[in-house]
Amino acid sequence: MPTIRLENVSKIYKGSKKSQKRFDTLKNVNLEVSQGEFVFFVGSRGAGSSTLLNLISGALQPDGGAVYLDQVNLGKLNRRQEKKLPYIFGKVPQESALVHNRTVSENMCPQSKLGMLSRMGILLADGPLISKALGLVGMAGCEDQYPTELTVSECRRVELAKAILYSPPVLILDKITDRMDDDSIWDILHLLEEMNRRGTTILMATHAKQFVNIMRRRVVTLVDGKVVGDVQKGRFGDIV
Repeated sequence: MPTIRLENVSKIYKGSKKSQKRFDTLKNVNLEVSQGEFVFFVGSRGAGSSTLLNLISGALQPDGGAVYLDQVNLGKLNRRQEKKLPYIFGKVPQESALVHNRTVSENMCPQSKLGMLSRMGILLADGPLISKALGLVGMAGCEDQYPTELTVSECRRVELAKAILYSPPVLILDKITDRMDDDSIWDILHLLEEMNRRGTTILMATHAKQFVNIMRRRVVTLVDGKVVGDVQKGRFGDIV
């Protein structure tokens, strides 16, 4: 199980050539997450939590500092190492990535396989894993449905099922609770708790204040791209 470490990490957003403005999305962030932790990242919109999660997963590269997975700098991976990242980090992005004209099972199949396999091939190769993952998130039997037939909460459950398909050691969840009903949030959090008890590292950006306060896990608070609070068994917005 990997340890994640950020050393003086900064990320700069560059505006249009005309404006020539530069915005610090993250500023000199130092952070370490040990294997098996459950961490909530909280803050107002635009505070930098989504950028932080994308840097941790290797989807973005920092403009300053470095992100390490164990002792490996994610900014200096070779092609073979990069191909392993999707099996280390299971991700649910902030905005839905489901393709509306593909079934749930087709959406859950990795793009690399989807290009090579027919629909029948998908079911034969990954069907059992897909069915198991959907069952875990309370969406059993929806393999042949399309995202347009599902509610927002159900779509988010499907995306979580895709993220856990190959049992990654780290789960990165970006605002998965946004626009979900309370019952679905509880179901998801109970599942995440169980996965965490079995050793999965959970990194979750959320605005769901009441659930963060009830869970009492490690809470990292960001304001204007800076970490201003890092509290074990914390509450939403704790800074001490």
